[in-house]
Amino acid sequence: MAISSKVLISVKHLVKEYNHGTVHALDGCDLDIHKGEVVAIIGPSGSGKSTLLRSLNLLEEPTSGAIYFDGVDLASKQVNIDQHRQKMGMVFQHFNLFPHKTVLQNITLAPITLKKKTPAEAETQARTLLERIGLSDKANEYPNMLSGGQKQRIAIVRALAMDPEVMLFDEPTSALDPEMVGEVLDVIKGLVETGMTSVIVTHEMRFAREAADRIIFMDGGVIVEQGSPEQVFENPQQERTKEFLQSYRETSSAQA
Repeated sequence: MAISSKVLISVKHLVKEYNHGTVHALDGCDLDIHKGEVVAIIGPSGSGKSTLLRSLNLLEEPTSGAIYFDGVDLASKQVNIDQHRQKMGMVFQHFNLFPHKTVLQNITLAPITLKKKTPAEAETQARTLLERIGLSDKANEYPNMLSGGQKQRIAIVRALAMDPEVMLFDEPTSALDPEMVGEVLDVIKGLVETGMTSVIVTHEMRFAREAADRIIFMDGGVIVEQGSPEQVFENPQQERTKEFLQSYRETSSAQA
């Protein structure tokens, strides 16, 4: 997969505080994400992974610092953040599908209302995307008729229907039963293989290693270490990274 030299997202000295500054969810994060790059963010619970991801499209408003998307400062008062969010597909842990709308309606709603596509254009695109993930037979069903894995695959397609420049995944498999995890990860793998810029917060270490170009390890609201999957998993430089990976391996062995 080709990674461009172009920096698509640039995070500068990002800080996110809660409780009047007593809690630092993010404590001075710096990060550049290049066009076509797949970045996996790993780390223990509460390390700031999801906060960093959600800050990229200002779902979390930073206390200080800057986020540039395609050279534009998203925190600027002159910026229409909703327009920029349309360029960033977001997939959450809990699907967030509209229960009263069919699969097809869930996918076509935003392209019709926000991108002004005709209903026919939006439906054609939606059916093509559903075919791609093997769920074309679910177009007229409602979310409560789907498994968790199917709902998450639909959520991914719904984000793709907006033709985003980057996809953000916030622990996309954490709410799924173990047997459904693989089908969702396969869809994400297929997506990143097309060259889609992607940032993925995940606890799935094997997936992160196989799919990502770069691994970011976070703890305590800071980026502790980053590098290629081989560097981070085989030869971590920071003691905290070594501890985390050792703990993960021990837990995985105990569950096997």
